[in-house]
Amino acid sequence: MRIDPHVHCRDGRQAYKETITHVLKLCDEQGVDIIFDMPNTDPPLLTERDMEARLALVPRDDLKRYRIYLGATTDERQLREAASLVNQCQQVIGIKLYAGHSVGALAVPGEAEQRKVYALLTAANYHGVLAVHAEKEALFKRSFDSAQPASHCLARPPQAETASIADQITFARATNFQGTLHICHISTAASLELIKAARQELNITCGVTPHHLLWSADHMKGREGMLYKVNPPLRHVADTIALRQALKQREIDWIETDHAPHAISEKLYPPYESGYPSLCLYRSLVEEVLPYWGVSEAAVKDITSIAIQRVFGERKFL
Repeated sequence: MRIDPHVHCRDGRQAYKETITHVLKLCDEQGVDIIFDMPNTDPPLLTERDMEARLALVPRDDLKRYRIYLGATTDERQLREAASLVNQCQQVIGIKLYAGHSVGALAVPGEAEQRKVYALLTAANYHGVLAVHAEKEALFKRSFDSAQPASHCLARPPQAETASIADQITFARATNFQGTLHICHISTAASLELIKAARQELNITCGVTPHHLLWSADHMKGREGMLYKVNPPLRHVADTIALRQALKQREIDWIETDHAPHAISEKLYPPYESGYPSLCLYRSLVEEVLPYWGVSEAAVKDITSIAIQRVFGERKFL
């Protein structure tokens, strides 16, 4: 069983970008058995009603292959309902916190509000996974120039990611958070060092994408570089190499594609969307590239399946 724990099936008002049905067909091509769908849809996935409407879009025979995250807000009632659904419903895999805006309106960018999310989940006795898109908006810069796509890497600098990760670790400690804190799609070696240090005190995991393993900011040179615009951005080659080595040494818990298609016109022209259809890279990465890098067969099985099942709980995959 191979699991992709981070995809964006759009559907709803954004079905022209991607659909659940198409992603599942792509999974057949790429050798993926189960996907976890993210909640920053339009409209976002927050409540039991949203969950039911979302699951109604999944072909009945494919329900066993499909899981969703519900989004985090600072509304106590919404968070308690989401936490309860994670506990009660096999299809709801965890809660997702956007600690900075990425694509869509779902975000909790303020530090005080983020801490409140942790406090509310602790009060609700939540022991599930809180997955975090960690980018600190206060450190974003107004330096993006569409004529120079690589400027995106400076507009969302590495420090925005590491500072946000440090925040999440601080909030989890301060509120005695009892769940698993998962840092999504890390892009720098410095981020990994923060996570490794925190593992002595917290249940904390991290994932890495195919695009952050395969490419660097050099891919964003030239007009076609807009196609490689992602959040967090591609980084320097040194970080790319460091992430590869960390995956080989089992310091990164799993691969997550962050599959996020957009219309080409939305990539090359306003609104210059961030995201790449990285599920298309999955089979070649797992079956060809990772063995070439020296990642053992046992390690590949762990980072594509076993570690994910261990953290989320085997009952979610029955």
